[in-house]
Amino acid sequence: MRIAAPSAGVRAIAAAALCWAALAGGAAQAALFEDEQARKAILDLRNRLSQVEEQSRTRAAALTAEQNEQIQSLRRSLLEMNSQIEALRAEIARLRGANETLQRDVSELQRKQQDIGQSVENRLRKFEPQKVTLDGVEFNASPEEKRQFDEALALLRAGEFDQASVALSTFMRRWPASGYTASARFWQGNALYGKRDYKEAIGVFRAFLIASPTHPRAPEALLAIANSQSEMKDSKAARKTLEELIKTYPESEAAVAGKERLASLK
Repeated sequence: MRIAAPSAGVRAIAAAALCWAALAGGAAQAALFEDEQARKAILDLRNRLSQVEEQSRTRAAALTAEQNEQIQSLRRSLLEMNSQIEALRAEIARLRGANETLQRDVSELQRKQQDIGQSVENRLRKFEPQKVTLDGVEFNASPEEKRQFDEALALLRAGEFDQASVALSTFMRRWPASGYTASARFWQGNALYGKRDYKEAIGVFRAFLIASPTHPRAPEALLAIANSQSEMKDSKAARKTLEELIKTYPESEAAVAGKERLASLK
């Protein structure tokens, strides 16, 4: 069987079909190419985005770690500073306490120094000479010197003539240059007279008159001598002493008493 050749129309249609198929395949291929590039671009973009995200995460992690380290360092610094502040507070409190203790110690020391100074001053005052006026005569005497004389005189006033005589004699030996010496000798004569030791009394009164003829009690000493002589029954000597008294100290009270006594002797 013989097959008939296609007609020209059929061939034209076939050629057109082939042409269209070729064009359609090219378009498909072009579309496929563009999709591939798009996918590559998307993948590349995703990779870049992933890299950026990874870098961001890495940087964020690094920053976080650095911040954490800085925070920890800052906390350590704060803790150390707080410790130092507490230590300083404790030291300040200790120093305040030490200062208060020191102030109390200084105050106590000053008080003790004042007490010691006052005590020393009081002790020194016992040895410092002081002005004394006795029988119209002013002189300086130490406290101990004055005390001993006053004690001896107190014995005489109490009628303890023996003790007074010894005390006055001891005083004159202890204080030979004392301003009390003249008065001590006068009162020793009176102590001897009081114990009826008239001879010794006369000797002491004469020594007193020789040493202190201008003493305010010199007239009394002469009158005491005359009285001692009268007690010894020596009227002649008593009369002579009274005449001496009236002649030497005419304006004295003892001279007035001497005149009366002299009249009685006659």
